[in-house]
Amino acid sequence: MIIKGSDLGKKYGRTWIFRNLDILIPSGGTVAITGSNGSGKSTLLKILSGFLTPSEGFITHNEEKPDFDNFHPLCFSAPYIEVPEEMTFGEFLKFHARFRKQQFSNEEVGKRAILPLDKRISEFSTGMKQRVQLSTAFYFKNEAIFMDEPTSNLDEQGFEWWKSELKSLRNTTFLIASNQKNEINECNEVFTL
Repeated sequence: MIIKGSDLGKKYGRTWIFRNLDILIPSGGTVAITGSNGSGKSTLLKILSGFLTPSEGFITHNEEKPDFDNFHPLCFSAPYIEVPEEMTFGEFLKFHARFRKQQFSNEEVGKRAILPLDKRISEFSTGMKQRVQLSTAFYFKNEAIFMDEPTSNLDEQGFEWWKSELKSLRNTTFLIASNQKNEINECNEVFTL
């Protein structure tokens, strides 16, 4: 998916977070969005995904405005997005498969994500819940993946899992908002706010 932002600006109240931004991410591009705290990294990521409307300017996905009625398959993952904790991981995968094409069986996803299928998500640690979320990026068909600080709750094993699974997405457009060098190093380009 080609993602383009033209003359983007976002303000809250009377305060502009950023203005006059132009950005082009080619299909299959891997881009890190970096900047100081409060510079608008997460906000820009949400705007480029189509989940947040800019105050000025516009975005396109494959040269068209995002249309949520005819939605391109994309994934947005962030530690502040909650998952339905009353479900088991297996039930969550089955539920998510109603919206996106699953690329592996539940058993294979459980092995790859190092997560039990029959355990309630409410019983998972914070890092395990992060892997549940990231599973929607790695194991389902997506044209673009947007990640906001994806490894913030992962231990060393979880980070190595994330890095390994990320390599399988090299034909998928990938954007990450982060200031973590080990996350940024996985991208081909850096856009600094």
